Amino acid sequence: MRQENISDLFFRRALFVASIFILLICAGMVYAMVSGSWAGLSKFGFFHFFFSSTWDPTLGHEQYGALSFIVGTLLTSVLALGFCLPFSLSVALFIGEYFKGKKVANVISSVIDLLAGIPSIVYGLWGFYTLRPLMQGWGLSEQGFGILTASLVLSIMIIPYAASLSAEFIRMVPRQLKEGAYSLGATHFEVVRSVMFPASGSGIFASYVLALGRALGETMAVTMLIGNTNDLPTSLTATGNTMASIIANQFGEADGLKLSSLIALGLMLFLITAVINFIGKMIMKKFTV
Repeated sequence: MRQENISDLFFRRALFVASIFILLICAGMVYAMVSGSWAGLSKFGFFHFFFSSTWDPTLGHEQYGALSFIVGTLLTSVLALGFCLPFSLSVALFIGEYFKGKKVANVISSVIDLLAGIPSIVYGLWGFYTLRPLMQGWGLSEQGFGILTASLVLSIMIIPYAASLSAEFIRMVPRQLKEGAYSLGATHFEVVRSVMFPASGSGIFASYVLALGRALGETMAVTMLIGNTNDLPTSLTATGNTMASIIANQFGEADGLKLSSLIALGLMLFLITAVINFIGKMIMKKFTV
């Protein structure tokens, strides 16, 4: 009996140490980014850095502002979520409600899991060699690059993620609720609209919040298709940069104030993604309870 108590105590302490270790890693990341970005933020000022669209690395006249990249990040992510919504919700309804348990639903679920695991560089290559020429052919972009091209590929990347999570919440709707609606004469569509969506709505919403968080930090596919210009985007077909793409493009050659400014962009991206994921987790928790 005493031996079991000692084992249980050891196991609990091991779990506690592992949990604290994760917190220390997170705190260490925040500390490294804050200390690394401090020189740039103190030089240009917090509000000037985040609300200026000037990015001039000329030695002696250095000016760094994040507004262009913030706008590029928000545009690509929100557009991708908008494109993703109808397709992912349709797939979720297909596999989670209308064909639940059928062989075709199992096959599509497996394909969704496969698509979710494909590296982003593969999506970027597909977009570069397939979608970019189409954008040129349709006359939407001279070279095929731009905010719209990057958003379309990004939406394809997050569709499997959003569809899989949404389908799980749709399956969680109690069977008794749907059977009660059927007993009152409701059609399948009416059950989906009036019973299933209200019951699973917060969970589905959380799925898209988490999908948005993933879209915000996507790097390689966006870098290959957005055009990589430091100008403030003026239209959906204009080229630009996101916070992730500018870091990927220029971090290797950066030093001094430029390096500090890139780290500041990383810190902001970290905080935005953390807040969005935290909101999604809270909504999920509320739905589960």
